This record gives sequence, C-alpha cells and structure tokens, in this order.
Amino acid sequence: MDYNILTFGAVADGKTNCREAIQAAIDACTATGGRVVIPAGRFLSGSLRLKSQVELYLEKDAVLVSSLDPEDVIDFSKEFDDDNAATGWDGGCFLFAMHEKDITIAGPGTIDGQGRKVFYDGDLDGGWHECPLQVKSFRPRTTFLEDVENLTVKDVTFYDAAFWTLHMAGCRNVLVENIQIRNNDRGPNNDGIDPDCCKHVRVRNCNVYAGDDAIVVKATKPMWEKYGSCEDVLIEGCVLHSRDSALKIGTETWGDIRNIELKNCEVHDSNRTVGIWVRDGGTVENIHVHHVTGNNLRYADGAQYKEAPLWWGKGEPLFLSATRRAGVDHTPGKIRNITFSHLDLTAESCIFLGGEAEAEIEDIRLEDVNITWKQQSKHKPDVFDEQPSVRNVYPHEIPCLYARHVRGLSVRGSFTVDASLKDTLRQWEILEDCTGCSIEVEKNRG
Repeated sequence: MDYNILTFGAVADGKTNCREAIQAAIDACTATGGRVVIPAGRFLSGSLRLKSQVELYLEKDAVLVSSLDPEDVIDFSKEFDDDNAATGWDGGCFLFAMHEKDITIAGPGTIDGQGRKVFYDGDLDGGWHECPLQVKSFRPRTTFLEDVENLTVKDVTFYDAAFWTLHMAGCRNVLVENIQIRNNDRGPNNDGIDPDCCKHVRVRNCNVYAGDDAIVVKATKPMWEKYGSCEDVLIEGCVLHSRDSALKIGTETWGDIRNIELKNCEVHDSNRTVGIWVRDGGTVENIHVHHVTGNNLRYADGAQYKEAPLWWGKGEPLFLSATRRAGVDHTPGKIRNITFSHLDLTAESCIFLGGEAEAEIEDIRLEDVNITWKQQSKHKPDVFDEQPSVRNVYPHEIPCLYARHVRGLSVRGSFTVDASLKDTLRQWEILEDCTGCSIEVEKNRG
C-alpha cells in the first residue's frame, strides 16, 4: 500500500514542519507494510523514526529537508554511554531507526541536511578555500540507523549533510546502491557512508562527494559492545571524492574489522585513496583493495591559519597506521593480511605503513601497484601525518615508500617520480625496523 504524506497533512512549502504528518504516514504504513510516498515539493521536517516494513520513497523532484532546530531532533545518544569524545555522538539525527526490520529508503528524490547553514569560512588568511570550514551551530547526522535487519538504501540523493550522512550501526544484510552523496567538500565530519559494527554490507555503484571520508568502516565503542565486530563489507563500482580518505577503515577500532573488499572504483582528488587505522585495541584484517584508479593530492593545512583544523592526510595513496592515541594507555591493536592489487594512482606523498614495536603491521602485499608521484597542488611533501596519535604531524624525509615495524611486506609494480617532485622524493624507500620485506618495482624518474 502507498501512503502519500499529503493525505496526512504535509505541506510542500519548505517552511512548515511536516514531522507529525510524515510520522503519521510511517506509523500507518508499518501496520500493513508498504510505501510512504514523498511527492514532488519541498518538505521540512523534524526527526522521523522509520519502522519495520516501511519504504520511504521520494518521487522525482521531492526534497525532504532536515530541521536544524534542536527541539525537532531525536537525540539517539541518550540510549548509550560513550567515553570516546572523538566519535561525536552529540547532535542527534534526522532519519532514525532502532531494532527494526525490512526498511528501505529509495527513489529519485533528495534528502537535504542543510549543512550550508552550520558551516562558515571563519577569519582565515590566504589559502582559506582549501581549509576545513568552521562549525557555528547545532548540527545533526542526516541518518542514524541502528540494529536494522534487511536495510536497503537506493537511488536517492543525499545533499549537503551537516554531519555524518549515512550512519548504519549494528545493521545486518545491507544494500546501498546507486545513491548520490553531494556534500560540501570543505565540510568537517560530513562523512558519506559509515558502516559501524555492521555485517553483510554491499555498497554498489554509488557516487560520493564529501569533505570528510567518503566511505568509513568502523567499530565504535558503544556499537561494538552491543553488536560485536564489523564484517563482510563489499564496496564496488563507486566514484569517490574526499579531502580525507576515499576509503577509511578506523580510526574507531574498539572491535575487530575483517573481510572488507574495495574493487572497481575511481578516486578523484582525494587526500588518500585508502587509510587504515588501529587505535583502540581491535584487529583489522583480511582487507582486499583491487582495480582502483585515481589521484591523491594535498590540501592546505589548517595549522597555517588561526582557526582552521588540519585535514587528515598529505596526499598519500595508501596509509596504514598502528600507533597509540594521545592520552591512552592501551595498545593500538593489529593490522594484518592486507592486499592491494591492480592499482593505478597518481599521488603527492608516500605509501605510508607505520606500525610500532608493540603493534607490528603484518603481511602486507602490493601486487601490480603502479604509482606516479606528481605535484598536483601548490604543496610539496614534507611531513608525515599520523593524526590522531601521539606522533601527530611532524617533518620527515619523504620517500616513495615508507615502512616502520612491518613484518612481511611484498611490493610489486612500478614507481614513477615526475620531474615536478624529483628533487623532493629523493629516496625510493625508507624501511625502519622491518622484517621479511621483498620490494621488486620498476623505478623511473622524470
């Protein structure tokens, strides 16, 4: 059955809060199963609670707009405690579901997070257009979908998220297909797709444009305590852009993350293609990245300007990091059994593999990995960026490949240093406290 929100009193003027009308349609639909239809028009709403057997369907030219009034927003974080402030649980969410089954968000319409109303440039010097924007007011996630079994998100456009866009926590059997995420690419924390302690996730043929990481696989503490590890995530056929990582795994690694595959994807103007962090004691293992093309470049560091924070990343194609957070006393965790194959990337900084004596990175294989180092931004590579950690950001000689405390490393492919960086990337590799390394690459200098 279809439940058109106009029948329940929704008004398409973009000003009237239609939460009660849309929620009434959802409540009626869950009793029979069916579709809640958002027709063409602009509908402002406070938080909506999605329920089992409901498809939220946005027709062509339909725009569902998130209210930014704290009084209109569900504060889902009241459901649990978390002592990891870095996760940023405050702010609530717009589309919410918890302990439900068979939910779909679909259609050719748009969900608008109104991030433009909470971000601003600040008082910055030259280069401000590359730095992260500042946050001036309350900002909810666009979605928080917890413990949903059989979740489908397809065909819709998410526009201008103020915080994380599609946050799925403890969900099982998830399909995210053919969606567009069009966020401000200077927006802090406006991640694209965040599977958090989920199992059996498929992300296919999506186009994600964001300031923060495009796709982030993670295991936050409260979700790990309830739902365990994050497993079996396939990402394929996607086009990704981020001023941080196109694919990020971590940094929240309270639980294990395993069996993640990224394939047949394009990465455009991202700070990093793939970033893998362990910080909180979990194990990241069995990650396979293959048949990926694209480029990585460095954006202006906010540290140069009084109010702006740092982007994470300095133009590295691949970044693996196992080191301690500042101010914690537990070991970071483990990174092991990671393969990269059939990659064709242009980058500005090194392949970075940074472990510690207490957290060696194990069994890393790069096969048919072809990297060209070429200056694409106005910045030269000159620092290592291990945020967030006790090491943080610090000056260092930049080679093509840097490895520290890695046990078992195999590299095959080609390294090419363009003339624009030949005086900066003077060394092919720097290996520190590594064992079992085999590096056989064709080396070319412009």
